[in-house]
Amino acid sequence: MSHLKAVLALEDGTLFSGIGCGAQGTAVGEIVFNTAMTGYQEILTDPSYAGQLVTLTMPHIGNTGVNPEDMESDRARAAGLVVRDCPPRMSSWRATQSLPGWLAEQGVVAISDVDTRALTIRLRETGAQSACILAGQQVDPAEALDKARSCPPMLGQDLARLNSCAQPFEWNEGSPVIESSVPSAGAQQHVVVYDFGTKYNILRRLVDVGCRLTVVPADYPLEQVLAQAPDGVMLSNGPGDPEPCSYAVTAIRGLIERRIPTFGICLGHQLLALAAGARTVKMKFGHHGANHPVQVLDSGRVLITSQNHGFAVDEASLPDAVLATHRSLFDGSLQGIRLTDAPAFGFQGHPEASPGPHDLRELFERFVDLMKTANERE
Repeated sequence: MSHLKAVLALEDGTLFSGIGCGAQGTAVGEIVFNTAMTGYQEILTDPSYAGQLVTLTMPHIGNTGVNPEDMESDRARAAGLVVRDCPPRMSSWRATQSLPGWLAEQGVVAISDVDTRALTIRLRETGAQSACILAGQQVDPAEALDKARSCPPMLGQDLARLNSCAQPFEWNEGSPVIESSVPSAGAQQHVVVYDFGTKYNILRRLVDVGCRLTVVPADYPLEQVLAQAPDGVMLSNGPGDPEPCSYAVTAIRGLIERRIPTFGICLGHQLLALAAGARTVKMKFGHHGANHPVQVLDSGRVLITSQNHGFAVDEASLPDAVLATHRSLFDGSLQGIRLTDAPAFGFQGHPEASPGPHDLRELFERFVDLMKTANERE
Protein backbone atom coordinates (compact mmCIF):
# COMPACT_ATOMS: atom_id res chain seq x y z
CA MET A 1 0.00 0.00 0.00
CA SER A 2 1.39 3.38 -0.97
CA HIS A 3 1.81 6.13 1.62
CA LEU A 4 -1.11 8.48 2.06
CA LYS A 5 -0.44 12.16 1.66
CA ALA A 6 -1.45 14.29 4.62
CA VAL A 7 -1.61 17.91 5.70
CA LEU A 8 -2.23 19.57 9.06
CA ALA A 9 -3.68 23.08 9.11
CA LEU A 10 -4.07 25.31 12.17
CA GLU A 11 -6.70 28.04 12.25
CA ASP A 12 -3.96 30.70 12.46
CA GLY A 13 -2.79 29.64 8.97
CA THR A 14 0.15 27.43 10.01
CA LEU A 15 0.52 24.40 7.71
CA PHE A 16 2.44 21.13 8.11
CA SER A 17 2.76 18.46 5.44
CA GLY A 18 3.36 14.81 6.26
CA ILE A 19 2.38 11.20 5.66
CA GLY A 20 -0.95 9.67 6.57
CA CYS A 21 -0.54 6.81 9.06
CA GLY A 22 -4.14 6.02 9.91
CA ALA A 23 -7.54 6.29 8.24
CA GLN A 24 -8.14 8.30 5.08
CA GLY A 25 -10.36 11.32 5.46
CA THR A 26 -10.74 14.49 7.52
CA ALA A 27 -10.36 15.12 11.24
CA VAL A 28 -11.12 18.45 12.90
CA GLY A 29 -10.95 19.57 16.50
CA GLU A 30 -8.95 21.46 19.06
CA ILE A 31 -5.26 20.57 18.74
CA VAL A 32 -3.29 19.94 21.93
CA PHE A 33 0.10 18.44 22.78
CA ASN A 34 0.82 15.61 25.20
CA THR A 35 4.29 15.21 26.75
CA ALA A 36 3.94 11.63 28.02
CA MET A 37 6.68 9.24 26.90
CA THR A 38 4.45 6.15 27.08
CA GLY A 39 0.78 5.24 26.89
CA TYR A 40 -0.29 6.35 23.41
CA GLN A 41 -3.04 3.73 23.25
CA GLU A 42 -4.43 4.83 26.61
CA ILE A 43 -4.34 8.45 25.42
CA LEU A 44 -6.15 7.72 22.17
CA THR A 45 -8.92 5.76 23.92
CA ASP A 46 -9.38 8.25 26.79
CA PRO A 47 -12.83 9.87 26.33
CA SER A 48 -11.39 13.11 27.74
CA TYR A 49 -9.72 13.59 24.33
CA ALA A 50 -13.01 13.56 22.41
CA GLY A 51 -13.08 16.47 19.98
CA GLN A 52 -9.30 16.94 20.08
CA LEU A 53 -6.37 16.31 17.77
CA VAL A 54 -3.54 14.95 19.92
CA THR A 55 0.08 15.85 19.19
CA LEU A 56 2.52 13.51 20.92
CA THR A 57 5.87 15.12 21.71
CA MET A 58 7.60 11.74 22.12
CA PRO A 59 9.17 11.33 18.64
CA HIS A 60 8.67 7.57 18.08
CA ILE A 61 5.07 6.44 18.44
CA GLY A 62 3.77 2.98 17.62
CA ASN A 63 6.79 0.79 18.33
CA THR A 64 4.93 -1.30 20.96
CA GLY A 65 1.79 -1.75 18.86
CA VAL A 66 -1.71 -2.04 20.27
CA ASN A 67 -3.41 -4.64 22.46
CA PRO A 68 -6.90 -5.17 23.96
CA GLU A 69 -5.76 -4.79 27.59
CA ASP A 70 -4.59 -1.17 27.26
CA MET A 71 -7.92 0.25 26.10
CA GLU A 72 -9.34 2.98 28.37
CA SER A 73 -12.77 2.82 26.72
CA ASP A 74 -14.55 0.76 24.09
CA ARG A 75 -12.99 2.58 21.11
CA ALA A 76 -10.65 5.37 20.01
CA ARG A 77 -11.98 8.72 21.25
CA ALA A 78 -9.41 11.28 20.07
CA ALA A 79 -10.45 13.03 16.85
CA GLY A 80 -7.00 12.69 15.29
CA LEU A 81 -3.32 12.04 15.92
CA VAL A 82 -0.12 13.95 15.05
CA VAL A 83 3.32 12.33 15.47
CA ARG A 84 6.91 12.82 14.38
CA ASP A 85 7.65 9.23 13.38
CA CYS A 86 5.59 6.05 13.25
CA PRO A 87 8.02 3.07 13.09
CA PRO A 88 7.17 0.49 10.39
CA ARG A 89 7.72 -2.40 12.81
CA MET A 90 6.24 -3.03 16.25
CA SER A 91 8.15 -4.87 18.94
CA SER A 92 6.25 -6.05 22.02
CA TRP A 93 5.15 -9.46 23.22
CA ARG A 94 1.81 -7.92 24.17
CA ALA A 95 1.06 -6.40 20.75
CA THR A 96 -1.81 -7.86 18.74
CA GLN A 97 -2.00 -5.17 16.06
CA SER A 98 0.10 -2.35 14.61
CA LEU A 99 -0.78 1.23 15.51
CA PRO A 100 -1.42 2.31 11.87
CA GLY A 101 -3.63 -0.74 11.28
CA TRP A 102 -5.58 -0.06 14.46
CA LEU A 103 -5.98 3.66 13.63
CA ALA A 104 -7.34 2.78 10.19
CA GLU A 105 -9.71 0.22 11.71
CA GLN A 106 -10.91 2.75 14.29
CA GLY A 107 -11.37 5.48 11.69
CA VAL A 108 -8.80 7.81 13.27
CA VAL A 109 -7.10 10.16 10.82
CA ALA A 110 -3.40 10.54 11.67
CA ILE A 111 -0.37 12.31 10.26
CA SER A 112 3.33 11.49 10.75
CA ASP A 113 6.57 13.13 9.60
CA VAL A 114 5.50 16.38 11.30
CA ASP A 115 7.98 18.59 13.15
CA THR A 116 6.14 18.13 16.44
CA ARG A 117 8.72 20.22 18.26
CA ALA A 118 7.90 23.25 16.11
CA LEU A 119 4.19 22.51 16.41
CA THR A 120 4.38 22.30 20.21
CA ILE A 121 6.27 25.58 20.42
CA ARG A 122 3.60 27.14 18.23
CA LEU A 123 0.81 25.90 20.49
CA ARG A 124 2.61 27.13 23.60
CA GLU A 125 2.88 30.58 22.04
CA THR A 126 -0.63 30.86 20.59
CA GLY A 127 -2.57 28.51 22.85
CA ALA A 128 -4.80 25.62 21.84
CA GLN A 129 -6.62 26.30 18.60
CA SER A 130 -8.83 24.56 16.08
CA ALA A 131 -7.09 22.46 13.44
CA CYS A 132 -7.71 19.98 10.64
CA ILE A 133 -5.90 16.89 9.35
CA LEU A 134 -6.54 15.75 5.78
CA ALA A 135 -5.18 12.39 4.64
CA GLY A 136 -5.66 10.68 1.29
CA GLN A 137 -4.27 10.16 -2.19
CA GLN A 138 -4.63 13.90 -2.80
CA VAL A 139 -4.91 16.64 -0.17
CA ASP A 140 -5.70 20.33 -0.51
CA PRO A 141 -4.07 22.62 2.11
CA ALA A 142 -6.63 25.33 1.37
CA GLU A 143 -9.46 22.92 2.15
CA ALA A 144 -7.77 21.87 5.39
CA LEU A 145 -7.36 25.50 6.46
CA ASP A 146 -10.99 26.27 5.67
CA LYS A 147 -12.17 23.30 7.75
CA ALA A 148 -9.88 24.28 10.64
CA ARG A 149 -11.30 27.79 10.72
CA SER A 150 -14.90 26.56 10.63
CA CYS A 151 -14.42 24.12 13.54
CA PRO A 152 -16.28 25.30 16.67
CA PRO A 153 -14.12 26.08 19.73
CA MET A 154 -14.08 23.77 22.75
CA LEU A 155 -15.42 26.55 24.98
CA GLY A 156 -19.14 26.08 25.49
CA GLN A 157 -19.29 22.46 24.28
CA ASP A 158 -21.00 19.83 26.42
CA LEU A 159 -19.29 16.62 25.27
CA ALA A 160 -19.94 14.64 28.45
CA ARG A 161 -23.36 13.33 27.41
CA LEU A 162 -21.99 12.34 23.98
CA ASN A 163 -19.26 10.23 25.60
CA SER A 164 -21.27 8.72 28.41
CA CYS A 165 -22.89 5.29 28.62
CA ALA A 166 -26.45 5.01 27.32
CA GLN A 167 -27.73 2.80 30.16
CA PRO A 168 -26.58 1.95 33.72
CA PHE A 169 -24.36 -1.09 34.09
CA GLU A 170 -22.44 -2.97 36.77
CA TRP A 171 -18.62 -3.18 36.80
CA ASN A 172 -16.54 -5.67 38.81
CA GLU A 173 -13.22 -5.93 36.94
CA GLY A 174 -10.07 -4.95 38.86
CA SER A 175 -6.62 -4.10 37.54
CA PRO A 176 -4.85 -6.73 35.42
CA VAL A 177 -1.93 -8.57 36.97
CA ILE A 178 0.53 -6.68 34.76
CA GLU A 179 -0.65 -3.42 36.38
CA SER A 180 -0.80 -4.51 40.00
CA SER A 181 0.20 -7.48 42.14
CA VAL A 182 -2.24 -6.42 44.86
CA PRO A 183 -5.43 -8.51 44.80
CA SER A 184 -8.82 -6.85 44.90
CA ALA A 185 -10.00 -6.03 48.42
CA GLY A 186 -13.40 -7.57 47.71
CA ALA A 187 -16.62 -5.61 47.29
CA GLN A 188 -17.47 -3.75 50.50
CA GLN A 189 -18.66 -0.27 49.43
CA HIS A 190 -21.32 0.40 46.80
CA VAL A 191 -20.27 3.31 44.58
CA VAL A 192 -22.36 4.93 41.87
CA VAL A 193 -20.11 6.31 39.12
CA TYR A 194 -21.43 9.23 37.09
CA ASP A 195 -20.00 8.55 33.63
CA PHE A 196 -19.02 11.83 31.98
CA GLY A 197 -16.57 9.92 29.77
CA THR A 198 -14.96 7.64 32.32
CA LYS A 199 -11.72 5.76 31.80
CA TYR A 200 -11.79 2.05 32.54
CA ASN A 201 -8.91 2.47 34.94
CA ILE A 202 -10.96 4.62 37.31
CA LEU A 203 -13.39 1.73 37.53
CA ARG A 204 -10.59 -0.81 37.99
CA ARG A 205 -8.96 1.20 40.79
CA LEU A 206 -12.26 1.47 42.65
CA VAL A 207 -12.68 -2.31 42.45
CA ASP A 208 -9.08 -2.71 43.67
CA VAL A 209 -9.90 -0.85 46.89
CA GLY A 210 -13.05 -2.86 47.57
CA CYS A 211 -15.91 -1.13 45.76
CA ARG A 212 -18.93 -2.55 43.97
CA LEU A 213 -19.78 -0.27 41.06
CA THR A 214 -22.91 0.88 39.29
CA VAL A 215 -22.04 3.15 36.35
CA VAL A 216 -24.77 5.56 35.26
CA PRO A 217 -25.14 8.06 32.38
CA ALA A 218 -24.01 11.66 32.75
CA ASP A 219 -27.57 12.99 33.04
CA TYR A 220 -28.92 10.20 35.25
CA PRO A 221 -31.53 11.60 37.66
CA LEU A 222 -30.31 12.15 41.22
CA GLU A 223 -33.44 10.52 42.62
CA GLN A 224 -32.57 7.26 40.89
CA VAL A 225 -29.02 7.42 42.24
CA LEU A 226 -30.33 7.97 45.78
CA ALA A 227 -32.74 5.08 45.36
CA GLN A 228 -29.73 2.75 45.11
CA ALA A 229 -28.52 3.91 48.56
CA PRO A 230 -24.87 4.23 47.50
CA ASP A 231 -22.09 4.48 50.05
CA GLY A 232 -20.46 7.06 47.80
CA VAL A 233 -20.49 8.66 44.35
CA MET A 234 -17.62 8.99 41.90
CA LEU A 235 -17.67 11.87 39.39
CA SER A 236 -15.60 10.70 36.44
CA ASN A 237 -13.31 12.42 33.99
CA GLY A 238 -14.65 13.51 30.61
CA PRO A 239 -14.26 15.91 27.67
CA GLY A 240 -15.44 19.42 26.92
CA ASP A 241 -16.39 22.49 28.90
CA PRO A 242 -17.81 21.79 32.40
CA GLU A 243 -20.04 24.88 32.55
CA PRO A 244 -22.69 23.70 30.03
CA CYS A 245 -23.20 20.53 32.14
CA SER A 246 -25.87 22.17 34.31
CA TYR A 247 -27.70 18.85 34.77
CA ALA A 248 -24.59 17.42 36.45
CA VAL A 249 -24.02 20.49 38.63
CA THR A 250 -27.60 20.29 39.89
CA ALA A 251 -27.23 16.60 40.76
CA ILE A 252 -23.93 17.18 42.55
CA ARG A 253 -25.46 19.95 44.65
CA GLY A 254 -27.98 17.37 45.79
CA LEU A 255 -25.14 15.02 46.78
CA ILE A 256 -23.43 17.81 48.75
CA GLU A 257 -26.65 18.75 50.56
CA ARG A 258 -27.20 15.12 51.57
CA ARG A 259 -23.56 14.76 52.64
CA ILE A 260 -22.98 11.71 50.45
CA PRO A 261 -19.23 10.94 50.13
CA THR A 262 -18.16 12.19 46.70
CA PHE A 263 -14.89 12.02 44.76
CA GLY A 264 -14.38 13.93 41.50
CA ILE A 265 -11.60 13.37 38.97
CA CYS A 266 -10.71 15.83 36.17
CA LEU A 267 -14.06 16.98 34.70
CA GLY A 268 -15.73 15.52 37.80
CA HIS A 269 -13.46 17.70 39.96
CA GLN A 270 -14.46 20.77 37.96
CA LEU A 271 -18.16 19.93 38.21
CA LEU A 272 -17.83 19.46 41.97
CA ALA A 273 -16.23 22.90 42.21
CA LEU A 274 -19.03 24.47 40.15
CA ALA A 275 -21.63 22.81 42.36
CA ALA A 276 -19.89 24.23 45.42
CA GLY A 277 -20.01 27.76 44.00
CA ALA A 278 -16.65 28.19 42.26
CA ARG A 279 -15.91 29.06 38.62
CA THR A 280 -13.92 27.37 35.85
CA VAL A 281 -11.72 28.95 33.20
CA LYS A 282 -10.35 27.89 29.80
CA MET A 283 -6.59 27.41 29.95
CA LYS A 284 -4.20 28.68 27.29
CA PHE A 285 -3.00 25.24 26.20
CA GLY A 286 -3.99 23.04 29.10
CA HIS A 287 -2.13 20.24 30.83
CA HIS A 288 -1.57 17.01 28.90
CA GLY A 289 1.17 14.59 29.92
CA ALA A 290 2.44 12.11 32.48
CA ASN A 291 5.20 14.19 34.02
CA HIS A 292 3.48 17.10 35.79
CA PRO A 293 4.67 18.02 39.31
CA VAL A 294 1.88 18.77 41.79
CA GLN A 295 2.35 19.92 45.36
CA VAL A 296 0.25 18.70 48.29
CA LEU A 297 -0.41 21.97 50.09
CA ASP A 298 -0.75 20.73 53.67
CA SER A 299 2.48 18.69 53.64
CA GLY A 300 4.60 20.28 50.91
CA ARG A 301 5.12 16.89 49.22
CA VAL A 302 5.67 17.01 45.46
CA LEU A 303 4.06 14.29 43.38
CA ILE A 304 4.46 13.46 39.69
CA THR A 305 1.08 13.19 38.01
CA SER A 306 -0.72 12.42 34.78
CA GLN A 307 -2.78 15.31 33.41
CA ASN A 308 -5.33 15.82 30.65
CA HIS A 309 -7.47 18.94 30.83
CA GLY A 310 -8.03 22.21 28.99
CA PHE A 311 -10.17 23.81 31.70
CA ALA A 312 -9.33 24.50 35.35
CA VAL A 313 -11.05 25.63 38.52
CA ASP A 314 -10.32 29.29 39.31
CA GLU A 315 -8.78 29.17 42.79
CA ALA A 316 -9.64 32.82 43.42
CA SER A 317 -13.33 31.93 43.07
CA LEU A 318 -13.40 29.23 45.77
CA PRO A 319 -16.05 29.86 48.44
CA ASP A 320 -15.06 29.76 52.12
CA ALA A 321 -16.28 26.18 52.47
CA VAL A 322 -13.93 24.91 49.75
CA LEU A 323 -10.22 24.49 50.48
CA ALA A 324 -7.40 24.17 47.95
CA THR A 325 -5.46 20.92 48.54
CA HIS A 326 -3.12 20.58 45.52
CA ARG A 327 -1.44 23.02 43.16
CA SER A 328 0.50 22.62 39.91
CA LEU A 329 4.19 23.52 40.10
CA PHE A 330 4.20 24.19 36.35
CA ASP A 331 1.85 27.18 36.38
CA GLY A 332 0.35 27.43 39.88
CA SER A 333 -3.11 26.34 38.75
CA LEU A 334 -5.44 24.60 41.19
CA GLN A 335 -5.19 20.82 41.22
CA GLY A 336 -7.30 19.69 44.15
CA ILE A 337 -10.13 20.78 46.46
CA ARG A 338 -11.84 19.61 49.63
CA LEU A 339 -15.21 20.71 50.94
CA THR A 340 -15.28 21.54 54.65
CA ASP A 341 -19.06 21.20 55.04
CA ALA A 342 -19.47 17.88 53.19
CA PRO A 343 -17.45 14.67 52.67
CA ALA A 344 -16.39 15.57 49.15
CA PHE A 345 -13.09 16.22 47.38
CA GLY A 346 -11.72 16.43 43.86
CA PHE A 347 -8.46 16.12 41.98
CA GLN A 348 -7.73 17.68 38.61
CA GLY A 349 -5.20 15.14 37.34
CA HIS A 350 -5.59 11.40 36.86
CA PRO A 351 -4.63 9.46 40.01
CA GLU A 352 -5.66 6.25 38.22
CA ALA A 353 -3.38 6.88 35.24
CA SER A 354 -2.23 3.89 33.22
CA PRO A 355 0.63 3.36 32.53
CA GLY A 356 1.36 5.89 35.27
CA PRO A 357 2.64 7.63 37.33
CA HIS A 358 0.85 6.23 40.38
CA ASP A 359 1.83 8.76 43.06
CA LEU A 360 -1.79 9.65 43.84
CA ARG A 361 -3.44 6.24 44.03
CA GLU A 362 -3.89 6.97 47.74
CA LEU A 363 -6.81 9.25 46.82
CA PHE A 364 -8.91 6.14 46.16
CA GLU A 365 -8.12 4.91 49.66
CA ARG A 366 -9.12 8.31 51.04
CA PHE A 367 -12.45 7.97 49.25
CA VAL A 368 -13.02 4.56 50.85
CA ASP A 369 -12.17 6.02 54.27
CA LEU A 370 -14.74 8.77 53.73
CA MET A 371 -17.41 6.18 52.97
CA LYS A 372 -16.50 4.05 55.98
CA THR A 373 -16.59 7.07 58.28
CA ALA A 374 -19.99 8.10 56.93
CA ASN A 375 -21.34 4.58 57.50
CA GLU A 376 -20.01 4.52 61.07
CA ARG A 377 -21.79 7.79 61.85
CA GLU A 378 -25.05 6.32 60.63
